[in-house]
Amino acid sequence: MDRELVFELPNDLQCIEEAVEFVVGRCGGCVAAAEKLRFNFRVSLTEALANAMIYGNGRDPSKRVRVEMRMRSRALRVRVTDQGHGFDADTVPDPTRPENLECPGGRGIFLMRKLMDEVRYNERGNAVTLTLHLPESGPIRREASA
Repeated sequence: MDRELVFELPNDLQCIEEAVEFVVGRCGGCVAAAEKLRFNFRVSLTEALANAMIYGNGRDPSKRVRVEMRMRSRALRVRVTDQGHGFDADTVPDPTRPENLECPGGRGIFLMRKLMDEVRYNERGNAVTLTLHLPESGPIRREASA
């Protein structure tokens, strides 16, 4: 079940949906994690790409976003890298705190951290690695209906 995929996207928000579908489509055969792929992974990758394009690359159309996907028997990892200067993810305010409820930033990072098993930023802060742990492979068993 080992798979790898590497590609670059133009810094265009309209490319995100198609890119996410492309990556999820390459995870076919991972029946045991289908539900997490449909929601958790899809939302997290969408947020990572949007953050890279909006904040990392500053909406600059001359910049690109790199996506590297590696799927092994026990984990799916996607690294999203922008061409920006980076940031410190630990300084982003918690959007669930009362004083931050009206602030527009931080929700994407919050969602990624809640939906994925691991979220790590590189030292520079211009790449995020999202990890989804996969259960033992094999088909999902359905109960027989009465």
